[in-house]
Amino acid sequence: MNKLQTKAEQRLIADYYENLTNTFDQRITDEGRERIQKAFEFANSAHAGVKRKSGEPYIIHPIAVAQIVSGEIGLGATSIIAAILHDVVEDTDYSLDDIQNLFGEKVAKVVDGLTKLSDEITAQHDSKQATNFRKMLMTLSDDVRVILIKLADRLHNMRTLDSMPAAKQLKIAAETLYIFAPLAHRLGLYSIKTELEDLSLKYKQPETFDQIVLRLSNQRERREYLVNEFVKPIQTQLKNESINFSISARLKSIYSIWNKMQTKGVSFDEVYDLLAIRIVFKPKSNVSEKRQCFDILSLITDVYKPKPDRIRDWITIPKANGYEALHVTVMGPQGKWVEVQIRTERMDEIAERGFAAHYKYKGVQSPETELDKWLEKIREMLQNPESDAMEFLDEFKMNLFSSEIVVFTPKGDMINLPKGATVIDFAYEIHTDLGNRCIGAKINHKLVPVSYVLQSGDQVEILTSKTQKPDLEWLQFMVTAKAKTKVKQAFKLDKKRHLEKGREIIEEKLRQYKIKPSSDTLKKLTSHYSLSNKDQLYAHVGMGFIQIDDLESILKTRRENKLAKYWKLSFGMGRKNSDKEHELNLPTKSINKKNTFVLKEDPDESTYSLAKCCQPIPGDEVLGYLNSANHVIIHKRNCPEANKLMSQHGDRIITAEWTNFKKRSYLTHIKINGFDRVGIVNEVTNIISKLSNINMRTVMFDTHDGIFEGDLYIYIHNLEDLNKLISRLMKIKGIDTIERIEKIDN
Repeated sequence: MNKLQTKAEQRLIADYYENLTNTFDQRITDEGRERIQKAFEFANSAHAGVKRKSGEPYIIHPIAVAQIVSGEIGLGATSIIAAILHDVVEDTDYSLDDIQNLFGEKVAKVVDGLTKLSDEITAQHDSKQATNFRKMLMTLSDDVRVILIKLADRLHNMRTLDSMPAAKQLKIAAETLYIFAPLAHRLGLYSIKTELEDLSLKYKQPETFDQIVLRLSNQRERREYLVNEFVKPIQTQLKNESINFSISARLKSIYSIWNKMQTKGVSFDEVYDLLAIRIVFKPKSNVSEKRQCFDILSLITDVYKPKPDRIRDWITIPKANGYEALHVTVMGPQGKWVEVQIRTERMDEIAERGFAAHYKYKGVQSPETELDKWLEKIREMLQNPESDAMEFLDEFKMNLFSSEIVVFTPKGDMINLPKGATVIDFAYEIHTDLGNRCIGAKINHKLVPVSYVLQSGDQVEILTSKTQKPDLEWLQFMVTAKAKTKVKQAFKLDKKRHLEKGREIIEEKLRQYKIKPSSDTLKKLTSHYSLSNKDQLYAHVGMGFIQIDDLESILKTRRENKLAKYWKLSFGMGRKNSDKEHELNLPTKSINKKNTFVLKEDPDESTYSLAKCCQPIPGDEVLGYLNSANHVIIHKRNCPEANKLMSQHGDRIITAEWTNFKKRSYLTHIKINGFDRVGIVNEVTNIISKLSNINMRTVMFDTHDGIFEGDLYIYIHNLEDLNKLISRLMKIKGIDTIERIEKIDN
């Protein structure tokens, strides 16, 4: 053992390595075990004396990653070795050549894919994160194991995130939610995807996470009773049919519960499918798996009544990531809906281990799957030399969404597309030339335009014209990354002309506001649109990808109006030259990104502004984005735009917290729904007027067939006051739901 390690550290490392070897099965040969031992000894020596932020020896991390790779994903010796060595080149004096000489070319290639680019190489880019991610994916065309090991690396980092600074926690959690959790889902790694999502929520919104955990804990006994009551008659039926099976209960993940509460606008108690029962059985060899799954479905629906619109057949048409199962939601005891998932042992292993298991069974009964096609699309995207790292990241993100609709060609071939896909998406999915010349389609023999949104089951015949060319307007309704990439490529061919046209448009816009096109101004515009440099900005504007309509807002200029006094205080401190009336004059005081940024109420102290995309108010869980002008933009932690910023510019994210706001008010929009009755509007306005710290700007009510909808625009000091108002309004007879709307149209 290494002299740089204490005996206690040596024992800890030995325990971790033993846990790793306990995950080995028949996949790992004796020769494989020897090579793994050699890799461990080499990495242990290379990382000797180095500690993680938590204080434990660094070698613990690569061993833990290797354990996830082996035990939770099910990969073989080469992947385990690469996982153990994945940080050696990046963090020690050893080179990639050393790895190749000692462990062979395959291991070296995987390690190279997992090694981040140096700062010198990425200095010209705004986002090292996006560039490194693209580099990692470049190896995907050769070896998908790079992605799987990277997911294991990210999972262990998330499991040990406690020891990191708060700003780093936010950045890593958001990046995980934005890219790595959807990537795990696409590769069929459901348990890893679920854990990544839950851990991301834990660090992004700790209070929300703890509340859901507490509610689930309080209902535990009731749930266990419900499960036992529910499964008894099903077990009897399956035993009577001599089916070899196991039944387990699966609780909806914390993130899934939170997400449903957000998207559906429901409370915790209204999330009806908290519980799912999973039946995994060993199929009989002489009958098809699909038929046996449907036989079990029939036995279940003999006991419990199914919800007609909640039967999902993922066996006839598996999900894009290879997932197969039969799902049905039935009415169980105590009037509770319960989802039942029916799988064979093979389907269950694919569902849990995803990609690795998918290839283990490939050839048993599956032709080329959607997963293979998706990997081919990623390879196509990587071969596009025009695409920069940021654009690639966005396109890749779009490609992570699983296929949701099935449409057919005139010959009856089946094509999977994302929900919301249009005729033009379908055309490009078939062939680039078909997309470029598409003028419309016939759907079920009816003529439709290129923007027509396809429905599952449609039979599509594309109509073309030799004179047709790609149209920039198509980008407004396209859904698939492949189609968008092809249209953008068509417009990138004449790059010089687009650059010149974009420069002219921007300079003309700036002239309207008497602003000079200085490097600082262009840097602000480039940063706002998440681009890498001014040439890219000119090109995007020239090609029509960006419409600079909100220049005043982007550069934070303000003309004389009722808020002029405030804006002068905030942004005009020390202004002496009247010629700079429309230039941004922000505080230049350096901001320490390691410290929590304190949001003060006094405008004189202000070095921040509130993001329009999510309209945070004092009391919301927030974070700060430090732009190139040293100005902090405050976003809610669950804001999609903030997620994107954290994933692409994580080094600019800072933690932020409010002081006690009592003087300034913020415009907030709440929507009320309920049953109409005489006097209800009067009761609502009375409650608002009686609260001294809340003022109304606009109140609009609309009634239809006994149901009313109300939109209230109110000025409010903080979240506590808003919650107090909502609590009082909910006591009014007839009001059913109250929802805060984050996006406000001023």
